[in-house]
Amino acid sequence: MRIATANVNGIRAAARKGMASWIESCAPDVLLLQEVRADEETAAALLPGYTSIVWPCRVKGRAGVAVAVREDGPLTAGEVRYGVAAPGTEEPDVDSGRWLEVDLLPSGAEEGAALTVVSAYLHSGQLGTEKMDQKYAHLDLVDARMAALLARAADGGPQVLMAGDLNVVRSEQDIKNWKPNHNKIAGVMDEEIAHLESWFSSGWTDVARALAPEEQGPYTWWSQRGQAFDNNAGWRIDYQVATPALAARASSARVNRAASYAERWSDHAPLVVDYAG
Repeated sequence: MRIATANVNGIRAAARKGMASWIESCAPDVLLLQEVRADEETAAALLPGYTSIVWPCRVKGRAGVAVAVREDGPLTAGEVRYGVAAPGTEEPDVDSGRWLEVDLLPSGAEEGAALTVVSAYLHSGQLGTEKMDQKYAHLDLVDARMAALLARAADGGPQVLMAGDLNVVRSEQDIKNWKPNHNKIAGVMDEEIAHLESWFSSGWTDVARALAPEEQGPYTWWSQRGQAFDNNAGWRIDYQVATPALAARASSARVNRAASYAERWSDHAPLVVDYAG
């Protein structure tokens, strides 16, 4: 089973720049997308061969997440849940289009989820502004939901994969220029990092890091400014975060970094993980 996650930086623009060729060559069974910035019909039309569930942001032109399941693959989409807020709680507009849960069933089955996947697009934030307050408030909601999903899996429920653009690095292994950015810019603040570390200390696994514990990066995002991509001055902010039994099935992880700046179809690169069984 191959699962890929990618921030597409606008699915229409990504399609114009060659996203379809990457999907064809990668052939993921499940594709988790962030920053889709399109309505359901438009996004689905750009993902032929996949059954797509899309949650656009209520603020037009922002955010948006999707889960796409290969039509001839081993899994089919089941129950869908929109938003990270507790059931019955109204999701603020600023948090819509950022958390999409889909239960996946073995193909041909009518019930009994084999796996729950989450496409997540967490806030980027900006120090000293309301955007940072929104980021921390959203992280608090994510903490609570992650705890509930982990508990459900431990109690015999389906295993879970939460993946996407989390907009936070974990350590100096995850960013080329650690010292000039640490505790000076959003995404590299200790307070943000503590949220992620609380998940991993409770039982979740950072799949790519578990498979390459000593590797620098590999980075998944590069600023559009300057020569960041050419110099590989990147950040590792796209993750696949799995419950223990699922993480144990991960056999390989790779970042599909474009061969050149001109061949990029997003400012992010997809993170692809193969799982056995």
